[in-house]
Amino acid sequence: MFISAFAFALMSALVKEASLLGVPLLQIIFVRAVISVLLSLADIRRVGAHPLGHRRGLLLARGVSGFIALTSVFYAIIHLPIAAATMLHYMHPVFTALLAFIFLLERPTKATLMCIALSLIGLGFMVAPLWLSEAPTQLAFWPVMAGLGGALGSGIAYTLVRKLVATEQPSVIVLYFPMVCIPGTLLLGGADFVWPDAMGWWVLLGVGCFTQLGQLTLTKAMQLDSASRATSLSYIQIVFAALLGWLFFAEVPALATQIGGALILLGAMVSAWLQPKEAR
Repeated sequence: MFISAFAFALMSALVKEASLLGVPLLQIIFVRAVISVLLSLADIRRVGAHPLGHRRGLLLARGVSGFIALTSVFYAIIHLPIAAATMLHYMHPVFTALLAFIFLLERPTKATLMCIALSLIGLGFMVAPLWLSEAPTQLAFWPVMAGLGGALGSGIAYTLVRKLVATEQPSVIVLYFPMVCIPGTLLLGGADFVWPDAMGWWVLLGVGCFTQLGQLTLTKAMQLDSASRATSLSYIQIVFAALLGWLFFAEVPALATQIGGALILLGAMVSAWLQPKEAR
C-alpha cells in the first residue's frame, strides 16, 4: 500500500503538469489507458492467464466505475492543489468499508472505525473554510464535488476488486480499467486531442507507468488484507502529494489542510497499529 500511495502521488503531480502543458483531461486518461493496456497484456502473457478473465460482468463493472472515478479525480487534481484533491479522494475508505460490509460481509474492526472517524474529522477541517467563508477560496465547488464523486467511484471499484481477487489474476483486473477508458475517452473528447511536445510525451508516459505500478500494488495488497484496512493504510499518499505539490508547484497547504492531514494520518496509524492480530 505504501508503494501504491507513492506511485499514485507521482501520477497526480504528472497529471497536473500535463494539464499545465496544454494536454486535455480526456487525452491524459487516454494515453494513460493505452500504456496500461500494453503493460497489463505483457504481464498476463507472462503468467499465462486468460486476458478476459472469468467473471466478466464484474470485471466490466470494475472498469466502468474506475473510469468514472478516474475522470473525477483527475478533474479535481487539475483544478485544486494536489494535497487538497488527494485528501478529498481519500474519502473512499469510508465508502469502501460501507460497501464491503454490505456486499462482502466484512465487519470493520474497531481500529478501522476509529480510522474512518478521524479521517472524517480531518476532512471536515479541510473543507470547512470552503463552506464557512464568503470569500473565494482555492477549493472551488465543482472540483470539490468531483473529488468526492471520485471517492465514491473508487470505493465501488475497490469493493469490486476485493470480490474479484479470489478468482482473477491482478493484471486481468487492471486490464478492464483501460479497456473501458480507451473507447470512453475517444467518444467523449477525441476531437479535442492535441499533439504534445517531447516533454509532454515524457510526462504522459510517467502518468501511465506510475498509475500501472499503483494499480498492481493496490490489487496485490487487497489480495492479502481486507478491503477497508488495505485502503485505509494508503492515506500516506496525502503526505507524498503535499510534498510534491510544494516542491514542484509551490503549493503550501493552509493551516486547516495541515490539521486535517495530521488527523487523517493519525487515523492511518491507528488502523495499522491497533488492528487485531487475526486481521493482519
